[in-house]
Amino acid sequence: MTKKVLIIGGCGFIGHNLAIFLKKKKFDVTIFDSLSINNYFSFKKDNLPNKNYYLKILKQRQDLIKKNKIKLIIGDARNYSIISKNVDTVKPNYLIHLAAVAHANISNKDPYSTFDNSMRTLENTLDACRSLKYLKRFIYLSSSMVYGNFKKKIVTEKEICDPLGIYASLKFGCEKLVTGYNQVFKLPYTIIRPSALYGERCVSGRVVQKFVEAAIKKQPLQMVGDGKEFLDFTYIDDLVEGIYLSMIKNKSLNNTFNITFGKSRSLIDLIKVINKNINNVKVKKIKRDKLIPFRGTLSVNKAKKLINYKPKYNIEKGIPKLIKWYENTKF
Repeated sequence: MTKKVLIIGGCGFIGHNLAIFLKKKKFDVTIFDSLSINNYFSFKKDNLPNKNYYLKILKQRQDLIKKNKIKLIIGDARNYSIISKNVDTVKPNYLIHLAAVAHANISNKDPYSTFDNSMRTLENTLDACRSLKYLKRFIYLSSSMVYGNFKKKIVTEKEICDPLGIYASLKFGCEKLVTGYNQVFKLPYTIIRPSALYGERCVSGRVVQKFVEAAIKKQPLQMVGDGKEFLDFTYIDDLVEGIYLSMIKNKSLNNTFNITFGKSRSLIDLIKVINKNINNVKVKKIKRDKLIPFRGTLSVNKAKKLINYKPKYNIEKGIPKLIKWYENTKF
């Protein structure tokens, strides 16, 4: 069985965790990344808060990639000839596209860069893959944000998408581009929609990361509104397992899956769990961004049925694991 995997944007939070997981599953893994979007070169250049700390986390990612003997190609996915050349060299059986600007607020402030690094990179990669006979699956990482404001308590993949803002609209547009390549060129695909991710070595400013880091530093957790907003918090190990299953299971072919924990929790619940593990957590209420949709639970029944997906980490299990990692990571 040939098991060559090429991960575009594979040095990011999702990518490096996925690459290590697949390597342990005996896949031949190659990462292609520019290290310039929310990664080493952007942190090195910009005067960001906690810059040195995050640079050390990013170095830890690189050390793990090297330790696990994962091949790394540094290149710009916005350049079609470079992407095409490397796809032709690696000859992947599975291509996982992760390259993107991974933050809604940044996307809304800088639409051009977001388009350039999210949709242009995807179009280049799709076009490089459109006629590959050896490609078993093109996997695209989308987002629960494509649904917009949840109109039901539990949202399935059949829900009509109504995205808000630049980030979510581009994610949905990218999904349509993937399915379009399937319609025209028979490109075999799977689309994954995660939600409220958290886990080790995240530097993306996601809510759990920000809350846990603030609690460790004895700073107030900046809670949106009254804290009764619900999110389907998803631990990175569950997402990685779900992506892996979508690669190896035939029933994932040309399908879209919610890959989350499958049960939403309030920000208040999250704060309580953090407070149980880090005493005397302080909270500061902040104004809500109107372009962030009201979300909730994503049904994972389709993934359970078709690819045997079984999420393991509720926040009571995932948050202590993450906090322990922070405590053990002494730079």
